[in-house]
Amino acid sequence: MMVELISSIISCICALLAVAFFTLLERKGLSYFQLRKGPNKVGMMGLPQPLADAVKLFSKEYISPSMVNMIPFMICPVMSLFLALLLWMLYNSYFMVTMGGLSLIMFLCISSIGVYSVMGAGWFSNSKYALLGSIRAVAQSISYEVSMSLILMSCLLMMGSVNLVVLMKYQTPIWLVFINFFMFLMWFVSSVAETHRAPFDFAEGESELVSGFNVEYSSAGFALLFMAEYSNILFMSVLVVCLFLGGGFLNKSLLGLSMCLFVVMVSWMFIWVRASYPRYRYDLLMYLIWKSYLPCVLCILIFMIFMSKIIYFF
Repeated sequence: MMVELISSIISCICALLAVAFFTLLERKGLSYFQLRKGPNKVGMMGLPQPLADAVKLFSKEYISPSMVNMIPFMICPVMSLFLALLLWMLYNSYFMVTMGGLSLIMFLCISSIGVYSVMGAGWFSNSKYALLGSIRAVAQSISYEVSMSLILMSCLLMMGSVNLVVLMKYQTPIWLVFINFFMFLMWFVSSVAETHRAPFDFAEGESELVSGFNVEYSSAGFALLFMAEYSNILFMSVLVVCLFLGGGFLNKSLLGLSMCLFVVMVSWMFIWVRASYPRYRYDLLMYLIWKSYLPCVLCILIFMIFMSKIIYFF
């Protein structure tokens, strides 16, 4: 029990460090896309910039508006970061001793609960801008969770297990991305929409929502919501690698290194998409999931069920 607790704490610390330097990677990447340097004043090449940002945010005065519901208003950012870090307990890292066999079912449960922290952050702010941003974020998350769940079920039907490790071992001969590339694209787009990233960042539409559901948060509260968002992005990158790229199984002796390289590549795609595409229109986003993705995913799921029955029969 003590070893599992220590390994969980180490996983959370590593996830937070990865979040810190992913923000630096994003700022550097976006700056080079725009032909500028990005953060380069703090330390060598701006490497300590995430630490400086953390010190700045957590040392600022915490200002809370007088009309907010104080206790739930302060709980929502903590809950958001806690759920984001809880997802990292599902990954079978080097330090983890055991992992539940129902890891992917737990992923769906935690990602569904995460909607409540976003909704609460806007609701308990008692601000019409924050409430409107949270409603749009919740509608977007719930819509794209449908396609994500069905795509995940399609992958699970191929191997007959809900364990993430079994799914990674199943792809030893060939990765799922080569079997169904369109399912990989739909999963990636759904992941971008689920994490509220550009071009689907309607929860933070600056012109009409004044930064969205987190508009009333400052200093530590804003930092916790910020860390939760980037932690979810990194975990979705890990999940993309595990589901469709075989978990980086290039060589068993280089498993950790190859996994990190693949995760960096997928997370770089999030940055690339943000730098390349303008914000989508909200009604088109909803049409995309309900009129395009959902029929396609249902067809794929029915085909997978049919194939699994044939394989079981023979």
